[in-house]
Amino acid sequence: MSSPESKSRPRRLDLSLIAWLTVIWMLLWSGPTWGNLVSGILVSVALCLVFPLPAVELDLRLRPLGILRLAGYLAYDMVASSATVTRQALGGRRRPAAVIAVQLRCRTDLMIAATAVAVSCVPGGALVEVNGSTATLYLHMSDADDNDAVRRTRRDAWRLESLVVRAFGTRAEIARVAVDPGPVPPVPPAPPASPARKDPRP
Repeated sequence: MSSPESKSRPRRLDLSLIAWLTVIWMLLWSGPTWGNLVSGILVSVALCLVFPLPAVELDLRLRPLGILRLAGYLAYDMVASSATVTRQALGGRRRPAAVIAVQLRCRTDLMIAATAVAVSCVPGGALVEVNGSTATLYLHMSDADDNDAVRRTRRDAWRLESLVVRAFGTRAEIARVAVDPGPVPPVPPAPPASPARKDPRP
């Protein structure tokens, strides 16, 4: 039985929320296409009508130029990453894998979640975990013994973070991602194997 409060709640269409849900829908369905755009709008409108939400401040800004840059970078990165993953698979050479931590500069839950979705949409960007309290993404990657590959993975995640924030973030968040995250620490070498202990017995 629905409460009087839910009955009195107006069914309103929040354009910024519809746009945000549509972007998330397209990212989840492999990128921006006309079919994903139309279906995303329809699904977003249906969700807003069936599950009306109270008015909330999303701290969401729609910046058309930033959205175009983000969509273009995702399209390019998907093609380039797919080619890299295919080349590695056909090469047959096994490289050690590891989980690396990427400390983000943004602090709002919305931007952290959007960055995590964008990173997970790129082939080869296997997202393992998101720690919202510390704004940290944990990514699984191959070639973990290659310092340059680790640096590139972190730099790519920071690049996506910057594009996402410049497309949807507030001025305060844009100022945060404008700061260089600093040099990427090198991968520590594996500890040397301990020498075999001699048996003292004769």
